[in-house]
Amino acid sequence: MFLARQKELNSLNELYNRSGFRMSVIYGRRRIGKSTLITEFIRDKRAIFYTATKVGKERNLELFSGQVISALDPAFGAAVFSSVEAVFDFITQKMGTEPLILVIDELPYWAEKDEALLSVLQKYIDTQWMDKNLMIILCGSALSFMEKRVLSEKSPLFGRRTSQIRLEAFNYKDAALFVPDYSPEEKAICYGITGGVAKYLSMIDGAMSIDENIKRLFFRTDGYLYDETRNFLSQEFSDVTLVNNVIEQVASGVNTINEISQKVKEGTSTVLYTLERLMEIDLIEKRKCITEEKNRKKTQYVLKDSMFKFWYEYIPKAASVIEMGYGDIYYENAVKPSLHAYMGSVFEGMCRYYTLEQGILGAYGNLITNVGTWWGMEAVSGSGQKKASQTADIDVVAISELDKTAVIGECKFKNEKIDKSVYETLMRRSSLISGKYRVLKYLFFSLSGYSDWFSGLQDDNVILLSLDDLYQ
Repeated sequence: MFLARQKELNSLNELYNRSGFRMSVIYGRRRIGKSTLITEFIRDKRAIFYTATKVGKERNLELFSGQVISALDPAFGAAVFSSVEAVFDFITQKMGTEPLILVIDELPYWAEKDEALLSVLQKYIDTQWMDKNLMIILCGSALSFMEKRVLSEKSPLFGRRTSQIRLEAFNYKDAALFVPDYSPEEKAICYGITGGVAKYLSMIDGAMSIDENIKRLFFRTDGYLYDETRNFLSQEFSDVTLVNNVIEQVASGVNTINEISQKVKEGTSTVLYTLERLMEIDLIEKRKCITEEKNRKKTQYVLKDSMFKFWYEYIPKAASVIEMGYGDIYYENAVKPSLHAYMGSVFEGMCRYYTLEQGILGAYGNLITNVGTWWGMEAVSGSGQKKASQTADIDVVAISELDKTAVIGECKFKNEKIDKSVYETLMRRSSLISGKYRVLKYLFFSLSGYSDWFSGLQDDNVILLSLDDLYQ
């Protein structure tokens, strides 16, 4: 079943309905759903769909030839073309006037072994296909290759693309479409353990409880996600030892280069290179304090994929138990009681997305243009006349650069109600950013509601939200 991605599908159909030559570049990390999107798009359309593999240029040419012949002239038999130019000539001859879509999926596998491929493709676009009713889709999972070799101004294909789509993980609302019968809390946890990645979401059985799904997928040796991180990393890196160590540290909350370097006992330049590689494949992102984005000292590296965070949080320490076949016991006793704590950072991300979306729609009296988090130090009362300081953070900071206003929020995914102390903390910390932005609204997001104290609060600038509100 094809779910969500309607914006991307509409974009491709809009491009298809134009006349003449057009080319779209689609890229995104593995498992994100690129091939599924393309398959849905070309349904009932005349298309050649070839997925390249790591078999060298000669074998890719042979396999590509077979796909082209099958799509354009099956009676031509099992001929093999001697060059890419020969296949492209065949496509040109057989194209006709009816719209044709040419898809090369996992392009980097082929182009990395055939350095001339992109230049040959550019030549045929310029000399043979510009006046043809042809739509080309180039797709790849190697983000750095697609950005540097296909999209950049140094690419032979630069200036030929008509559109590009960088496919991201589903947001929490679209992820919920995979489990429509789940409660809001179960939908949130489902999003938290899959990171919104299409392949992982497709493995969730909506007829089973969220607990049963987690045990089946993570805590059994035959579970799809039990070995997924190792499988994923081994496809991207020849040596995963250091990569694994770096991810493990980031997942545990160690998120500055110096701290990571000390933990893994490697130089900062080596750690930085590893982090950059992990950012290239969309597993890690660099997070900056939203009001001090130019401050290099306020930079953190965090896991972008919450499935990886869940895996590193629980699976390594449970491996022996799972191998013995008792993963379900481990889950019930060690994982399920801490799920809400694990979901804390995931919930914060959901709340930031909600705040940005509502802010764009004008819910807070300004036009929100950016959302993030804030962290730093705050002064607190010390003994006598002395002032002490402590670390502080604000979960949600949404700002409008148009009028220098802000909306801030606090998020709690706990089995307890938000009380007066949480309110007072957010109000106190609002002064830490009010020097740069005028705070308009104070948002509170709670899984379990609010204490009776809030019923007497008379403040129109305070907005109390539940998990249900996020899914409306």
